[in-house]
Amino acid sequence: MVFRFLVFLFCLFIFSADSFASEVYSYSKNNGVIGEIKTYAVKSDESLIEIARKFGIGYNEITEANPRFDPFIPGNGKTVQISTQWVLPDMAAYEGIVINLSEMRLYYFTKERVMTYAIGIGDEGKDTPVGNFKIVDKIINPPWVVPASIRKERPELPKVVPPGPNNPLGSHAMRLSRPSILIHGTDKPFAVGRKASHGCIRLYPEDIPDLFKVVPNKTKVAIIRQPVKAGVSGGKVYLEVHKDKSMRINYFNEAVRLLKKNNVYQDIDRTKLLAALKEKNGIPVIISK
Repeated sequence: MVFRFLVFLFCLFIFSADSFASEVYSYSKNNGVIGEIKTYAVKSDESLIEIARKFGIGYNEITEANPRFDPFIPGNGKTVQISTQWVLPDMAAYEGIVINLSEMRLYYFTKERVMTYAIGIGDEGKDTPVGNFKIVDKIINPPWVVPASIRKERPELPKVVPPGPNNPLGSHAMRLSRPSILIHGTDKPFAVGRKASHGCIRLYPEDIPDLFKVVPNKTKVAIIRQPVKAGVSGGKVYLEVHKDKSMRINYFNEAVRLLKKNNVYQDIDRTKLLAALKEKNGIPVIISK
């Protein structure tokens, strides 16, 4: 298994992603679900990690949606679900960047439009902080000034890693008003959809220039944890549930709270609701009667 994992990491380092370009979705009070679920036939020697990057989703999203498949060798010709549909987070207002750690996904809202990207987040014990921030600096080809805490763990590292292919910050970075936290690219694309950073938010190398280009300085950034999301689209009620071991909540109570808040609790099928909560596969599920 270790050898197999190393082989796929090597493939991902040299993999020039032909991923889908980030789409711009419309949303409204009556349209809180964006995108659509797709299916894909696995080609010879493809891993779920490569397929996830091709479709702009994270490792967590593709493995949650396809729990019965080996992430490294899913099987030539097998059909996998591509979870490119999302219920929007529960926010008082949609403005600027919203990062939902529970689903490892970033949303960038403008007036009635939203873009979304898969992300990697802080590892256990180095958690990405929850709170309200703003973008205070934007840097192209950022050098990485290695924090003392990381140099203590890895003394072989220099004080500064110059821009280039081995720079963990990738090609672009945006610093938050909490200075130690950045939204940036990565030299380790396999870490998108995983808890693997020291608290920063990582995007695929092909996604960060896209986001960097459209996000102005002083943009608001809300970092939240919402493992349960509920929304309405086309008159149908959707529930999206993610596994988040960092939160100790009653998933059923949280789902009921959101459904009542959206005034749709009376429209749902309780059996479908319970099934979605049990599955926790990260895919929006219709739970209408």
